[in-house]
Amino acid sequence: FFHLQALEHVNARLLELYPDDEERFDIVLMTKNHAQVGVRLINSINHYGLTIERFCMTGGKSPIGYLTAYLTNLYLSADSEEVQEAIEAGIASATMFTANKDVPYSDMQLRVAFDGDAVLFSDESEQIAKEQGLDRFFEHEQLNENKPLAQGPLKGFLEDLGKLQKKFYAKNERLNCPIRTFLVTARSAASSGARVLKTLRSWGLEVDEALFLAGAPKGPILEKIRPHIFFDDQMFHIEGAQKLGTIAAHVPYGVAQKYHKCA
Repeated sequence: FFHLQALEHVNARLLELYPDDEERFDIVLMTKNHAQVGVRLINSINHYGLTIERFCMTGGKSPIGYLTAYLTNLYLSADSEEVQEAIEAGIASATMFTANKDVPYSDMQLRVAFDGDAVLFSDESEQIAKEQGLDRFFEHEQLNENKPLAQGPLKGFLEDLGKLQKKFYAKNERLNCPIRTFLVTARSAASSGARVLKTLRSWGLEVDEALFLAGAPKGPILEKIRPHIFFDDQMFHIEGAQKLGTIAAHVPYGVAQKYHKCA
């Protein structure tokens, strides 16, 4: 599902560098299964050598109500209705889609890729592109280049990844950091890229790599990056990523959902 070995490698490195600090990835398994299934789940987790110590088994009820109590930074599920419910509750969330072919992933570096509009940022600019066309969008972005975009549903998760990265930087481990982040956007760098980069700077955030594709397909780039997960708000990009072997996660947020439902 979400290459847990890479997460556990990050945790192991953090434990080496900060043995008294508990700020690490904490994985909670949430399931609608009844508690009686717990033994089977425990056996499976032990079989694969994973460290998942917290379970939430709701006996058929939605687990969304427990997310706040678990201090959830990111909720991943194959159930799109639950994901929508979590997004509406203000929790970073996405619907997982497995890749259509197997490709090798790194177990030594967690690689996370994000779309920009309606994922890291609000859908303010995407609304203009969808409703008024690309020319108006480019004009709007250039006029507002120095006005930061509002935050989107996964801004907080990028922030959390950044906090962990800075722990490695503080120990002079920038070049060996086991977390790497990517912005993969359909925006054009020349006409609408500056606002994105200036927004990240205004937030005090950075991504390791920014790829502006100017409308080109994302799948081939993602195949090269090989992220453990790629977040996008448009199913068209999710499907393109899947076909070329990327585990993708759909963020049901913003104006693109209206167009997707009408399609």
